[in-house]
Amino acid sequence: MPVITNIDDLKAIYRRRVPKMFYDYAEAGSWTEQTFRENSTDFDKIRLRQRVAVDMTNRSTVAEMAGERVAMPVALAPVGLLGMQHADGEIAAARAAERFGVPFTLSTMSICSIEDVAENTTKPFWFQLYTMTDADFVRRLMERARDAGCKTLVITLDLQMIGQRHKDLKNGLSAPPKPTLMGWLDLATRWSWGLGMLGTKRRAFGNIVGHVQGLDDPSRLYEWTAKQFDHSLDWKKVAKLIEMWDGKVILKGILDPEDARMAVKVGADAIVVSNHGGRQIDGALSSIRMLQPILDAVGGEIEVHLDGGIRSGQDVLKALAMGADGTYIGRAYVYGLGANGEQGVISALEVIHKELDTNIALCGRRKVSELDRDVLLIPEDFEGRWQ
Repeated sequence: MPVITNIDDLKAIYRRRVPKMFYDYAEAGSWTEQTFRENSTDFDKIRLRQRVAVDMTNRSTVAEMAGERVAMPVALAPVGLLGMQHADGEIAAARAAERFGVPFTLSTMSICSIEDVAENTTKPFWFQLYTMTDADFVRRLMERARDAGCKTLVITLDLQMIGQRHKDLKNGLSAPPKPTLMGWLDLATRWSWGLGMLGTKRRAFGNIVGHVQGLDDPSRLYEWTAKQFDHSLDWKKVAKLIEMWDGKVILKGILDPEDARMAVKVGADAIVVSNHGGRQIDGALSSIRMLQPILDAVGGEIEVHLDGGIRSGQDVLKALAMGADGTYIGRAYVYGLGANGEQGVISALEVIHKELDTNIALCGRRKVSELDRDVLLIPEDFEGRWQ
């Protein structure tokens, strides 16, 4: 591995090593990709205030997220198909998060199962739940997560139906990959990825295959899941899921102040300001632009985390200074995973931590808890006056 100094270094290696369909799966948004782009570019509009002659000793990035002590307020977001980015990808990412001291969130649509990850880690991880029409499957999925030691449930609310992602359709995305000529030619050039896949038995959705009666054919998985997402999900159903879970519940996919207030009302422990990384609705405002209106709406009654567009420690700093209690990275650690497995995820976390720690000091602070809007220069119209 070359010297890694930023997340883009990992992204460049990732692009060379991972098949195109899985690179495109991670590095794309829905429709025009406006929201996907602005999740990142809106961070660039916020500036940091440099402060000097301030005591920078005894700095700390330690914080709490959902009641857990973390090395820095950054969690690994739930990302589907991690095991297609790198062999046993969910296990590798979970172990990296455990080593570093931050939460890992396992996706319902993971390649490695809940049990696989639990058997290869020593500390509880978070589990992300998609609500599906098969109520018995959802109940059993929650039981399996609880039996595996998961204490925090992340319920994703913004995927009742799937936003159109042009690249996935054109690539014929599937897990395992479908045997097309172009697909095999691409896979053949990614020899390190291929060797890893040959060495693992985990190549399909581990939380689903073998747990749904009559669904043993991986080729039918996409068809099954597309029909399973619950179009009838409402706040009554969300409240019921919260009642079913014995532990912390985080609601992910909140992008409107009214929905944030409803999350408080149904008893969630935290919310994640998120637009699914720009992969669902296209044309919505970025997560960072919607953070302040949502903070105003909940008035400190609930933890508010932010997901979407974070590619650096500076981005983490900006989100925390604007009022977020925690942040999530997705693509940033996927780059590391695809580039170098578990150690690549560690590299991504180390990059973000160093950037966060250094820039906290250069802004005249010593702890993440000391960050506030006073360390930022924010355009007057940043949140905008939308009718």
